[in-house]
Amino acid sequence: MTKFFNSLRDGVGFDLILVGAAMLFLLALAGLPLVYNVLMSFQQVDMFTLGQLIRPFAGIANYVAVVQQPEFWMVTRNTLVFVVGSMTGQFVLGFALAVFFAQKFPGAATIRGLFLVSWVMPGLVVGAIWSWILAGDFGVLNSVLRGLGVIQSNIFWKSDPSFSIWAVIIANIWLGLAFNMLLLSVGLAAIPRDLYEAAELDGANAWQRFWTITLPMMRSTIGAVLSLGLIGTLQQFDLFPALTEGGPANTSNVAGYWSWQLSFQLYDFAKGATVSVMMFVLVLFASILYVRSTRHEVRG
Repeated sequence: MTKFFNSLRDGVGFDLILVGAAMLFLLALAGLPLVYNVLMSFQQVDMFTLGQLIRPFAGIANYVAVVQQPEFWMVTRNTLVFVVGSMTGQFVLGFALAVFFAQKFPGAATIRGLFLVSWVMPGLVVGAIWSWILAGDFGVLNSVLRGLGVIQSNIFWKSDPSFSIWAVIIANIWLGLAFNMLLLSVGLAAIPRDLYEAAELDGANAWQRFWTITLPMMRSTIGAVLSLGLIGTLQQFDLFPALTEGGPANTSNVAGYWSWQLSFQLYDFAKGATVSVMMFVLVLFASILYVRSTRHEVRG
C-alpha cells in the first residue's frame, strides 16, 4: 500500500488511474457493444431471441444474405459516390479556403470564424436548412442556378433519382468544410515562412511554391484530414432522414442508413449488425491510415 500511495504522490500512479478510467469508459460504451454487434452478425436473431446473448449460430449466412439483397449493390455504389464526392468537395474547398485565409488580410480571422458555424451545428439542423435550400419549388439553389442561366427549369433535388444522392453530398460538404479548413490551416501555419521567401528569391512562382513546398510539407496533415474525413463520412447519418430518407427507391441510400433501416424499421437485427460490421472494417482501415500518417509526429 505504501508503494501505491507513493506512486500517487509522484504522479505516475495518478496518470495510470486516469488512463484506466478512460479505458474502462471506452470498454463499457464502445468495446462491449462492438463485440455484441459482431457476435450478432454471426447469429440467427429474431424478436424472441433479441434479449439473449446465446443464439443459434448462423456462420456467414447473414453476410451472404446481405450481399444477395437486391438493393446491396445500389447501396454500395451510393456509399462509394457519397464518400468520394463528400471527401473531394470537403478537402478541395477546405484547402482552398485555408490557403485563402492564410494570406492574413484584414478581417480574415473573423470571416474564418464564421465558417465554423457549420461545424458546431447538429446534423439534423443542417439537414433541415438544406432541405429548404434544395426544395424543388421554392429552394434558393434553384433560384440561383436559374438566375445564372445554368438551368431552365427547377431541379427536384430530393425526389429526383438522378440528383437525390447529390443533394446529401452537397449538404455534407457544407457540414464538413469548416473541419477540413481548420485542420489544413493548422498545417499551413506550421510551414516555415523562410522556405517560401527562399523559393521566391530563386524565381519560383506561386504554383511552383505550392507544389514543391506546401504539398510535401503538409503530407502528414493531408493524410490525417483524409483519414478523419473518411471516418466521419462513413458515420454520417443525420442528413439522410432529414433530406431524402434514402429514397426515392434507395437511390440515395448508403450503408449506415441502410443498417439502421434493417434493424429498426424491418427489425432484421442480424442483417443490420452485419452491414455495420462491414462498415466497421472500412472505418478500422481509415483509422490505421490516420495512425500511420501521424505516427512520426509523436514525440517521446
